[in-house]
Amino acid sequence: MSSRDSPPNPEEAEPRSMRPIWKGSISFGLVNIPISLYSATRREEMKFRLLRASDLSPVNYRRVAEADGKEVPWDQIVKGYEYDGGKYVVLKEDDFKRVDVEATQTVDIIDFVALEEINPIYFHKPFYMEPAKGGAKAYVLLRDVLRETGKVGIAKVVIKTRQYLGAVKSNRDALMLELMHFANDLVNPDALKLPAKMTIGKGEMELGKELISKMTGPWEPTKYRDDYKTALMDLIQKKIESGGRTPAISQKKGKPPTNVIDLMDVLRRSLGNGTKTGRSKQEASVGHRRKKAA
Repeated sequence: MSSRDSPPNPEEAEPRSMRPIWKGSISFGLVNIPISLYSATRREEMKFRLLRASDLSPVNYRRVAEADGKEVPWDQIVKGYEYDGGKYVVLKEDDFKRVDVEATQTVDIIDFVALEEINPIYFHKPFYMEPAKGGAKAYVLLRDVLRETGKVGIAKVVIKTRQYLGAVKSNRDALMLELMHFANDLVNPDALKLPAKMTIGKGEMELGKELISKMTGPWEPTKYRDDYKTALMDLIQKKIESGGRTPAISQKKGKPPTNVIDLMDVLRRSLGNGTKTGRSKQEASVGHRRKKAA
């Protein structure tokens, strides 16, 4: 992971304000680095309750058996695996304990692999790793070697009761553990109706490259925002202020889907349509506001 992929301000993740989710060590060869693991992402999901429309009384979930519709108390519920249509085998707590992977509290690096060889689809969730007392020098060694070689450490780690595949990466001054999908977790796209090899004309290819080049700019992660969440929170605030009434909001119409019949024509029109990079649009908007203010 290059510095361009790092958060613009590492303090945004605020690892010092959070509790570590896991404590252990990184192990490769005979090297052992004590570390604490902190989540590198944060996303506050909006929570909604189901209510009865007449008096806004919260509606609770009930555990109801399909066979007779009766509610089932917790002490009568067991876990079952459906191995055939409607046929189950019951698993008790002792069964789960028998197959528990030993929790060694170690990020055990098995191999080192060039980062560019790994399809990004395998990466899942990143965590920061902070060195514990006595681990700083070995931490810096591993971080700097990974950075200079472009390699990542492929590791296995047990967090709570589950084993994960992970990649140990260098990211600015930090080592990161990015949890990964195992190969059999991924869906094979062969079943999809994907286009076979097609002949793309030289002119179409050149125009396509020109359009992408015109829309290309530097990676600026802070300019991408969750527009849906922002708009939804704005709507909620307006409803609170208006006593629950839905405010009048103009509906934005999306672009209708089109059948691309003449690809060359579409590409030419796209290039002649004043298409700009995100940065150019941002700069143009700022310039317009400045002129208006003057």
